[in-house]
Amino acid sequence: MGQYEFPRGFLWGVATAAYQIEGAPAEDGKGESIWDRFTHTPGNILNGDTGDVACDHYHRYRDDVHIMRDLGVTAYRFSISWPRVLPAGKGQVNRKGLDFYSRLVDLLLEADIKPAITLYHWDLPQALQDKGGWINRATTDYFAEYASIMFNELGDRVPMWITHNEPWATAYAGHALGVHAPGLKDLSSAIQVSHHLLLSHGKAVQAFRDLGIKGGKIGITLNLHPVYPASSDESDIIAARRVDGTSNRWFLDPIFKGTYPEDIWVLFDEKVAPPKTGDGDLELIGSPVDFLGVNYYFRNVIRALGPGDEGTASPVDRITGGALVRPEGKYTEMGWEVYPEGIYDLLSRIRRDYGDVPLYITENGAAYEDRVNEAGKIEDDGRLDYIKAHLIQVHRAIEDGVNVAGYFVWSLMDNFEWAYGYSKRFGLIYVDYRSPDRDRIWKKSAFWYRDVIKNNAVTIKD
Repeated sequence: MGQYEFPRGFLWGVATAAYQIEGAPAEDGKGESIWDRFTHTPGNILNGDTGDVACDHYHRYRDDVHIMRDLGVTAYRFSISWPRVLPAGKGQVNRKGLDFYSRLVDLLLEADIKPAITLYHWDLPQALQDKGGWINRATTDYFAEYASIMFNELGDRVPMWITHNEPWATAYAGHALGVHAPGLKDLSSAIQVSHHLLLSHGKAVQAFRDLGIKGGKIGITLNLHPVYPASSDESDIIAARRVDGTSNRWFLDPIFKGTYPEDIWVLFDEKVAPPKTGDGDLELIGSPVDFLGVNYYFRNVIRALGPGDEGTASPVDRITGGALVRPEGKYTEMGWEVYPEGIYDLLSRIRRDYGDVPLYITENGAAYEDRVNEAGKIEDDGRLDYIKAHLIQVHRAIEDGVNVAGYFVWSLMDNFEWAYGYSKRFGLIYVDYRSPDRDRIWKKSAFWYRDVIKNNAVTIKD
């Protein structure tokens, strides 16, 4: 029997996002978000699904906190719906929206669960999108104003703040590939959006510091992938370096080094256009953070594009000259490779290249085709094995000196999986979408995770 014990005080958490679980899209004064608009546009979402009901968390949040209490989690990462608090994105505050999150925070604290709030998990108020959205530099100021409202309202009770979740996804999936809201397909806009997201992060961090929030920490969450060339061929190595630059270093370097990576700036300048920046932008973006959130699901193995790739390569691939290879091995229902060693390589690389910043695994998990068996149980061994293998690699990184302070499973429960609608299940808790009350059922992985938390350790039986 092997025992992988984690440091005392290690945070064990679960994570969700507002649009994916809350429902109640127009209740109690909430404004429309870009995901409300995007999901109601025919053809955007598999099976025509929307987040109108989702997990009905807006009405069932007390039950969900009780589930987390029974799981034994010590932290809960959730996001604020910006248009629920500010229906127009700025100006008049919706008190009922604020009160919902205030009640949720109080309930979490009563259950001895630390709230970890993500300010932006992709649901921009549609009113701001109508003014240009993240392409409009003014949105960075609106975001800082919104952040300040949340800091003032909840800063005395919330110990952990995350400005943005996965700015790469907002920029590229939303503005270059068109598969996420707002559904644009313009690479130069995506690059500009990436800068504005980072700038808004810096402005929010500055607002947090200016308010002198005591006992609270602030950071950002990035979706990061270790990138490996498919071969020792120089063209594959160059392509892999460029993919790493656009997806990893483009976000890490300005936050921790105060500059964009020169090779990628030159690449953008040659191929499309670098972002327009203002005086002092990089100083703001480089404002010191208290931690970095890391979302890891799979690695990237990259080969150089060849003559036959012109018709199938995405706009992003054409810029980097690289394409994703599908190695032999295990894959999740998302078509993502199961490669636990990648999280070790990634965490070690961050420490090596960016210093001893405290790290949290803010998302890690897997989608599988879960079924309720005749006994009413869900034997999701694939997910259990996925999380176990990744936790062992996180433990390995900690043993090697990487400062990992916590781990959040994605996700607490099955939810609306963006463009995939309800076809993919990531939860520890099964949600029965056919039942009027969205019944919750514990999966095998949930019981296992409860034991991990209780023991502060992963146990491997011989």
